[in-house]
Amino acid sequence: MRIIIDILTPKQCMFFSKLIENLGERGHQVFKTTRRYREVIELLKLKGIEAKVVGEHGGKELASKLKASGQRILELVSVCEGVRLDVAVSFSSPEMARVSYGLKVPHICINDSPHAEAVARLTVPLSERLLTPKVIPKNAWVKYGIAAEQIVQYNALDPWVWLKDFKPDARVLQDLRLDRNKPVLTFRTEESHAAYLLGKTQKRTSIIPLIKDVLKEDGDLQIVAVPRYREQAEALREAFKDKIAISESAVDGPSLLHYTAVFVGGGGTMNTEAALLGVPTFSCYPDEPSRIERFLIRKRLVTRETDHKKLVDRILATLTKADQEKSEQSARVQRLVKDFEDPIEIITREIEELA
Repeated sequence: MRIIIDILTPKQCMFFSKLIENLGERGHQVFKTTRRYREVIELLKLKGIEAKVVGEHGGKELASKLKASGQRILELVSVCEGVRLDVAVSFSSPEMARVSYGLKVPHICINDSPHAEAVARLTVPLSERLLTPKVIPKNAWVKYGIAAEQIVQYNALDPWVWLKDFKPDARVLQDLRLDRNKPVLTFRTEESHAAYLLGKTQKRTSIIPLIKDVLKEDGDLQIVAVPRYREQAEALREAFKDKIAISESAVDGPSLLHYTAVFVGGGGTMNTEAALLGVPTFSCYPDEPSRIERFLIRKRLVTRETDHKKLVDRILATLTKADQEKSEQSARVQRLVKDFEDPIEIITREIEELA
């Protein structure tokens, strides 16, 4: 069977690396595509995945997003029409969904973000199947134009795909010049370029004043910042020089989180990763919490705090009892994941049945 997979974000790289491996072991031929996008290109290299670069990320302006998407559709057509494809798979790639539909190739959509309305509207109605975590009800998706019977749910959160058999690599500490014997406080910047957050985030990043106030209280803390975009990295360097470690290239996120005492994230996959790895996790996501975040808050795996001063106080308080907090968090995680399914097995089954 010939399958094409479009890989557009760091999360998708982590997720699809496991699917690619499983499909290959089952004898399927897998074609991989991606786009010019710093974190993704670097992470694909880190994971040893060769993917054809088609088009580029459109940036944060709506017009540039639209132009980049339109151009990418044209380029993807040229890639796909020369191969007799059986199935296309993407994590709600608007371009892959449109090209698949136009070439009459069944499209399987994976998505855990119904709050990202634009990409849902552009992909869900064009898909033969939608695969999504069970914590997201089907009615959250039906409104986008897909029948309930076309939705397949799995009992897991997406990062479980790559965390269930994860083994940490201590080299991440050396790469970031971190002392293993001192607690690490890790910050992840917010997603400032996503269409669903345009106008809701600061021009640079909201974690800069947060880190400054934490350092005022304890200037000896080991702090790591993981930016999403070059302008965020530049703003962090300008603000802190060598006072904190800044990840300048794609980082082994799960390994860094394994050695992290407290994590503070602006929303997204790294929040869920940290929570499932047993790391005390604070979310300062700049909009209403997603369904995944609300689920993690209910399970006491993520603490949401958007008040700046309260967040600084809670971070510092948690650091004073980091070992105890991490032990309690890990116990809650174990209770949650004991019944988790492997999403890759379910997605593979759907691919083979559809084809």
